[in-house]
Parts: sequence; structure tokens; C-alpha cells
Amino acid sequence: MTRQRKPRARELGVPMPGTPGALNAITDVPGIEVGTMELLSSRDPSLATRGIQVQTGVTAILPRGGDPVPRPVWAGQYSLNGNGEMTGSHWVRDGGWLAGPIMLSNSHAIGPCHTAAVRWMIETYGAVWESEHLWAMPVVAETYDGVLNDINGLHVTEAHARAALDAAQPGPVCEGNAGGGAGMICYEFKGGTGTASRRLEIEGQGFSLGALVQANHGLRPWLTVAGQRVGETMGEDRILDMVTERGSIIVILATDLPLMPGQLERLARRAAIGIGRGGTPGGNNSGDIFLAFSTANEMPLPQLSGAWRTMICLNDELLDPVYLAAVEAVDEAVLNALCAAEDVSLARPAKGICRAMDTGRLISLLGV
Repeated sequence: MTRQRKPRARELGVPMPGTPGALNAITDVPGIEVGTMELLSSRDPSLATRGIQVQTGVTAILPRGGDPVPRPVWAGQYSLNGNGEMTGSHWVRDGGWLAGPIMLSNSHAIGPCHTAAVRWMIETYGAVWESEHLWAMPVVAETYDGVLNDINGLHVTEAHARAALDAAQPGPVCEGNAGGGAGMICYEFKGGTGTASRRLEIEGQGFSLGALVQANHGLRPWLTVAGQRVGETMGEDRILDMVTERGSIIVILATDLPLMPGQLERLARRAAIGIGRGGTPGGNNSGDIFLAFSTANEMPLPQLSGAWRTMICLNDELLDPVYLAAVEAVDEAVLNALCAAEDVSLARPAKGICRAMDTGRLISLLGV
């Protein structure tokens, strides 16, 4: 998004544990690229064809960038609460890997995002995809943005999803009202896209672990920052007098540390602890769905490989700091989404405003 970036949690002085990477983003993991696009009737009034606000978008994650050679990334998946969708997750649990893009958008945009990702794979991988009868099963996940967006207008098209894919690049990641997070609400503040990372050192070797979240979950009284229940004090401008959670959160964890699929599934589970640090218990109506992948152990697709595979992986006895890095990165990514977000008018009902979190007040409550 072409707007001035707001200070992130660490820049504001929020005490966050752990050592982040250079960007404090999922793109600290080498090779990963992220692209975003937004559909905003505040910028383009023609989008609101039914007189209803459009506030949505798409986030695209390319685990191996635009590499024209199809190589899997090893992966694991976990659902804390399944009131949501993540395509391809059945195969990740069975096969332990994925190939191609990961897409995030709103609940009614799964179809166009999936089609765009499949077409991107067919075009990017070219003759190999055609001659070998390979199939495309990209990961597309969603959260519901119908309070701030005309979700039933089905405004996201394949072209919009492809624009997010074509925009993918290394470097800083747009947060807050960006990409698939454009219309999302978090702890009844404006939420959305957030990211963070941690550095890891194992026997003298450096590795990165990054998290990207689409944060659309939580009730205001639950909000906890740096161990303090600040949401109980920040009770003004709540959304629709919510008493039960009606949102969701998608968490994508990435690392260049060599981990096996079973280890990555266990790593994905730790995202639940990460979002729990922010205060949510994982409400009944929330879709809390997590994916972890590793770019290490690069090799051809199984269909193009020989009989044997040779892989290395971290000893399970050394996983504790990896789990901690994931918990810390997820917690900070959610907070970065809240810090980056900006006010948005409600679409349904068409009155009121979803306010961004007052970060100045947050810092005052934290006493830092």
C-alpha cells in the first residue's frame, strides 16, 4: 500500500523478547517473497457498485520466489479451531510438503485465489507441469471481512489474486490494512496483516524463523500485550457489542532450518501458544488455522525423484528454542498488525468506525 508506514511494536518501545531478523518479517527467511493487493472503495468509488463499502484484498506468499523449477517445501499443518478454510491442508498432513504459492484473502475469495495460484503454477513451471501430468494443489486460506467489506459482492477476481502474485518480492512486508488483511478486525480494533521473525543459532550456524498472520480474531477484554491485560482498560469504540468471538486467524510459519514434516506439524501447533499470548482462548466461532514450512532440504518433486531421498533434520532435543522463536514471532506479528492498521468505516451495519489501536495509550498503559 502506498502510505506512510506507522511505527511497529518494537519501534514504539513495546518490550518484546527474542532477537528478530534484519526485517523482522517472514521475508528474513531467504528466498521467500510476499505480495499484496487491495480493493478499496475509498480509493476507487466505482468498486462500491451496490453502494456498499469494499475493503478487501489478497496476500500471496511464494516459498521459493519465482523459481521456474518446481521444488517442494516440507510442511506441517495444525488447526486449533476449524471454523475456516485452508485448501491443500489434507495433502500437507499426508504428504508432508507443498509446492507453489500460499494465498490469503476473505472467506468468499477462495475460488479466484485458487484459480490464480493454479494458473501461476502452470505458467511458471511450464513444460514440466504439462509433460509429467503433475497436479496443482496450492494452499489458500481465509478469514471473514464482512463487517468492513461487502464480502457478498464477490469483488476479488482471479486477476486481483494474480496481481498479488505478480507483486511478490523479497524485503519489507506491508502490514495492517494490507493484502488479505485489508478488511480484518483484531480484538475489535482494526487488524489485518502482520509479520515478525526470530534469529536462531545452532552449533554456530545461523537460521531464521518468520511468521505472517492474517489477524481477524479476539474480543477486546482479552487483549494482552507484554503480559498485561490492556484490553480491559481500552474498552471504548467496541464493535457491535460483541460477546462471542466471530473472527479467525491464519498463521504461516517459515524457516530455513532443516525440519521434517512431523517436526513442522509440531511447530505449527506452537502458533496456538503464540496467539494465546495475545489473550485469545481460540473462540468457538474462530478459524485458527496454522501452517509451518521449511525451505531446507531442497530437492525435486517426489514424482521427478529417484527411489531414495537423503535429508537432514534437527535433533528433536534441540527444538525448544525453535518452538519459543515461533511463539514469540507469532505474538509480535499480531501486535505489528494492530500497530500498523488504520481506521475503517463499518460496512455492515453501515454506521460507525472500526478504530485502529491507540498505540500512544497502549504504551502509557504498559508504562514503558
